[in-house]
Amino acid sequence: MSPGRAFRSRSLTALALCCAAASAGAAEVTIYRCTDAQGRLTLRDTPCASGQRQQTQTMLRPVDPPPRPPTAVQPAAAPAPTAAAPRPRVLVIQPPRPMYECVTPDGERYTSDTSEGNPRWLPMWSLGYPAYPSRNPLGDRVGAPPPRLGDPDARLPRHGHGYGVLYGGNTLARDECHALPQQDVCARLRDRRYQLDRRYNSALQSERAQIVEQQRGIDARLNTDCGAY
Repeated sequence: MSPGRAFRSRSLTALALCCAAASAGAAEVTIYRCTDAQGRLTLRDTPCASGQRQQTQTMLRPVDPPPRPPTAVQPAAAPAPTAAAPRPRVLVIQPPRPMYECVTPDGERYTSDTSEGNPRWLPMWSLGYPAYPSRNPLGDRVGAPPPRLGDPDARLPRHGHGYGVLYGGNTLARDECHALPQQDVCARLRDRRYQLDRRYNSALQSERAQIVEQQRGIDARLNTDCGAY
């Protein structure tokens, strides 16, 4: 068999197999096998042209397969629960407690936790203000002669039947205070802690409890205010 005939035979066989795979209830179809004068073979579903050799074969018409059942739509997967965001932590940073150095009018220096220092009441005369005479409740210089000219008491105006001095009241004295740098504050706290250690060794039993309490306060302040110093 020539190669052309073998190819045409295989094509016809393949077409026949495709048609045979259709369902049994499909309509029949006639296949025309046409060969022209040059020996060329064609397959068609209509009769061959005049002058061509014609062969026919009846087959089942192929039909489309039944439609596929609709695919069930899978529900969308629920999103994975996200981890709850951590609650923000609130940190309260306490600023270092200040310390002030104060100076009394006499030049004495001391430290204070407030800018007020050590306010105190002083008589006006101690600050240089003048004193004024007042009536002496004992009478007119009982048992003494009247003041003579040149006597210091003679310069005091006479009030009633006696002499005395009225000191113009009191006044609130405040010392001059200024804040210390934090580095100096920590250094003075450590010096105070060292002095308390030395006092503890020679202190009485009744005083040691007070010293321990003061040491605890200084230690707490050193931990909170002097970490970087």
